[in-house]
Amino acid sequence: MKRCRLRDLGITVGRLSPGPNNAITDVRGVRVGYVTRCKDKPHVVRTGVTVVWPQRDIFSSAVFAGAHSFNGFGEMTGTLWLAEQGLLSSPVAITSTACVGVVRDALCSYAVNSRASDPTMMTVVSETDDTWLSASETFPLTRDMVFEALENAAAGRIAEGNVGGGTGAVCHEFKGGTGTASRVVRAAGARRTVGALVQANFGLRGQFTITGVPVGRAIGYDEIASAYDEPRDAGSLVVLLATDAPLIGKQCERMARRAALGMALVGSKGANGSGDLFLCFSSHNRVPRGRAIHPVEMMDPESMTPLFEAAVEATEEAILNAVTMAETMRGREGRIAHALPLDRVADIVAAHRVQVKSR
Repeated sequence: MKRCRLRDLGITVGRLSPGPNNAITDVRGVRVGYVTRCKDKPHVVRTGVTVVWPQRDIFSSAVFAGAHSFNGFGEMTGTLWLAEQGLLSSPVAITSTACVGVVRDALCSYAVNSRASDPTMMTVVSETDDTWLSASETFPLTRDMVFEALENAAAGRIAEGNVGGGTGAVCHEFKGGTGTASRVVRAAGARRTVGALVQANFGLRGQFTITGVPVGRAIGYDEIASAYDEPRDAGSLVVLLATDAPLIGKQCERMARRAALGMALVGSKGANGSGDLFLCFSSHNRVPRGRAIHPVEMMDPESMTPLFEAAVEATEEAILNAVTMAETMRGREGRIAHALPLDRVADIVAAHRVQVKSR
């Protein structure tokens, strides 16, 4: 079966409606860019970088943001200052563990070359480890590749699966990758959008769940081999949430925490060796440089619950889209991460629904 998104299989997550693209780019102004690097010589490389622009003028006009570390076996640069100030003033990038340094340097260099900032800016770069499939010890990304991802960023429909930083990812022992989704809700008397973009590189097959159905347990290793020599509960999940709701930094942090619930619904328990790092930003308020006083709108905390639900659902579906869109990949040392068999998924979920209705 051709790779497709979860909804194309007739499977829906939650009860809320998605935005027009069912993507993080449904939040106005958000753009996503990728560079994907796959080569076999002289080393097998399966990696890349994903860049998310919160707004086009982010270097000169910050947005409120907050981050949360559910399990800290990973890296997300710039978050100490983010926690201190509650503002994000750069694009956010996700890449391979080994390439965090060059990506961080490239973001700073891009800002300086654009005369939009100075070298002391605290850029945000996160990562997952793609060493199982990619020779990450060769440090395969360059600054120019990051510049390319920044320049080719676009709104609308975006690629998923084996793209960008998620190129070499493994999720629940199937091929993982990059995924996205969105939700539209009414909160504080207005229509609000919440979008998620994930880099999914975590989880055990036996815990893999789709809309409450234990799909992973139904697909045996004799049917589809594990990506690993033996099952391992390690890896990482990076989640970026975006919203147009009027939130300040602390409220964005509260939103970021809800990504853990979306992860749990897919089947992760937050293993010791998993770096589960989440960030949320709001595009509603702008904080331009050079002003002493900024007018700010803030949603009443009592009105935030619909946004929390949207964050959970968007995260859950984004993870599942990453897996359903990812194709089988052969990596270093002949290792193979098999794609999730979509025909089997459709049959397993349909059979479960019949069982539930017959009770």
